[in-house]
Amino acid sequence: QVQLVESGGGFVQAGASLRLSCAASGRTFGTSIMGWFRQAPGKEREFVAAKTWIGYSAVYADSVKGRFTISTDNTKNTVYLQMNSLKPEDTAVYYCATTSQVTRVVRDYDYWGQGTQVTVSS
Repeated sequence: QVQLVESGGGFVQAGASLRLSCAASGRTFGTSIMGWFRQAPGKEREFVAAKTWIGYSAVYADSVKGRFTISTDNTKNTVYLQMNSLKPEDTAVYYCATTSQVTRVVRDYDYWGQGTQVTVSS
């Protein structure tokens, strides 16, 4: 059974950096797509970034492009989201998820982690 476990969230001031981790287990992820999403209070879950498990192909939401970087470590079966220059509007619960094709659509992802809270103060 696929399991995704996020960690690394926290409370930071605007301009700071955080690195989120997502430990993946339960199958071989070599051909999978790994995505990060976020959901702020009262808002719908939104796409943040996605990449192929192997390789460097990645896509980002316009709101985070240039500030966030998604990466994978195959030796640790872990996906990362490096978040720099954080803004108060980045405050949300961040989720990692996996699917079989590159997509920004929430419903296209098959498995989800439990989420990790990121709070950015102004």
